[in-house]
This record gives sequence, structure tokens and C-alpha cells, in this order.
Amino acid sequence: MQPLTAPTTRSKTHLAHPSKRGLAARFVRWLTTANSELGLVRGLLEVFRTGDVMLADALYCNYFLIAMLLERDVDVVFKQNGARITDFRRGWQLDTRDHIVFWPKPARPEWMTPEQYARMPEDLMLREAKVGRQVLVTTMVSARDLGKAELSELYARRWNVELDLRNLKTTTGMDVLSCQTPQMNEKQLWVHLLAYNVIRLLMAQAACKAGVDPRGLSFKHTVQLWTEWTARGLCAAQDNQRLFVLIAQSKVGHRPGRIEPRMRKRRPKPYPWLKVPRAQARRQVQRHGHACRPK
Repeated sequence: MQPLTAPTTRSKTHLAHPSKRGLAARFVRWLTTANSELGLVRGLLEVFRTGDVMLADALYCNYFLIAMLLERDVDVVFKQNGARITDFRRGWQLDTRDHIVFWPKPARPEWMTPEQYARMPEDLMLREAKVGRQVLVTTMVSARDLGKAELSELYARRWNVELDLRNLKTTTGMDVLSCQTPQMNEKQLWVHLLAYNVIRLLMAQAACKAGVDPRGLSFKHTVQLWTEWTARGLCAAQDNQRLFVLIAQSKVGHRPGRIEPRMRKRRPKPYPWLKVPRAQARRQVQRHGHACRPK
């Protein structure tokens, strides 16, 4: 019998500002070049609207992705990709380590058709600015409209994506899926995304009533309040004003520039992984006893 292997599913989510739209996602079950992370985000381009600004890390600082977003009148603020050399002696100087450059069109990638490649612009006019220890790339080239300090503050909002994913996986309990088939696990994922959008909708409505920023409200408090509200059989449609007042009462602290190590505090238990069916593992224990623990 072949040992069990964990099925792999890759997802890509688009997180909008809480006061505008909720969360959009796309799932694939098999990992290939066509459904890489950049390929998945290209499949979510239709959720962007004119005037949006996409914030992302260095992986998405890609010529063709930026060109596709500009075609939809969507601006970007990306961290510079480490494979690209930034020379501030070139281009049009705006400020200290802040200039405008033209990126030439690279060679056609395998996933792009010749017709799509022909429609791409021959170059892109982009702004590169060094803020702190990182270089940011943006399509908003006017230094008068957006200075380096405002650009850094705008990109810092990307951290909200990490917080939103933490809320989605930890607070709503999506980190461990309990279904036995890929089809049911995919349904379970969509149910979690639906619940996430419902909670964000309640937070946006409560923030609008209270006149505060939705980011200043607590997601976990809203989940706990909504769970208790529905458990008591209360109707949100009839008494929504009281519900919104209770949601707006709990606010999160403003902690800019917070840095946390990517480490696990609690030690895992020293047991091996279950890589065979449970019934087969039981028979092995009955025949040979439990395996010795590693020292």
C-alpha cells in the first residue's frame, strides 16, 4: 500500500479595504506553472476597479502584471524584486534616491500568447523610491501628489493583509479542515470566506454608524458578539442599531511599525507523522508495539 500524502491546494485571495468590498479568492488543486501565485492573481484581475491601488510584496513586482493592472487603470505599490538592480543614478531624479525610470518589455513568457505579448507596451514608466531599507516601485509617478513619506505609509497598509489572513485562518478556524474529500474541503473553504465577508460587512456598517475607521474595530470581538447574538435567537435586521453600537465599542490599539519574529513559541510533541491509514497503524501497534520516541 502506498503511504498517504497530503493533497495540495493553492489559493490566492484579494483583500480590499473593509469599507469597500470584502474578500475574493481562487483555488486550484494542482500546482503547475499555469497556476503559480502570479498566475492565480492574474485570474483575479476582474475584481479590481478603476482607481484601485494594489499593494503587494516583491514577488508581484512583475512587468506583465503591472502592465495588465495599468490597462485597467489600477495603480500599484510593490516592493522591488531582489532580482532587479536599482540604480538611482539613472532616470529622472525626483528626490534623494527617488527617480522615474522606464522598464523595457522583457521576452515573452511561456504562459503568454503572441497576441497578448504584442498588445503589451514596449516600456513602462515607473517610480522607484528607497524608503528606509527597502525600495518601492509604484505607478504613481508624481512626487507632488505622493511624497516618499506618504508612499511609505501607503505601503505599510499591506501588513493588514497578514492580519486579515490570520483572522481568516485562526479566528474563524480555517487553519484545520475536517472534511475527508477535496470537494468538501473546497466547500468548507468557501463557507469560511462567506463568514469572513459577513463579519467584515457588520464591521463596516458599525464603523459607518459610529463614524470610525473599520480597521480600528476588533474582528475577534465581532465574531464573538455575532456568535452570542445568534445563539440567543436575536434578529440583526430588527435590532441592528444596538448590534452596531456593541460592535463599535471594542477598538484595537494603533501599533505602527510592529515587528514580530516568525517563530513558534510552544514546542511540538515528539511523535512521528501518521503517514499510513489509521487502521493499518493500529495493526502495526498491536503487532509490534508503539514506536520508540526520538530522544
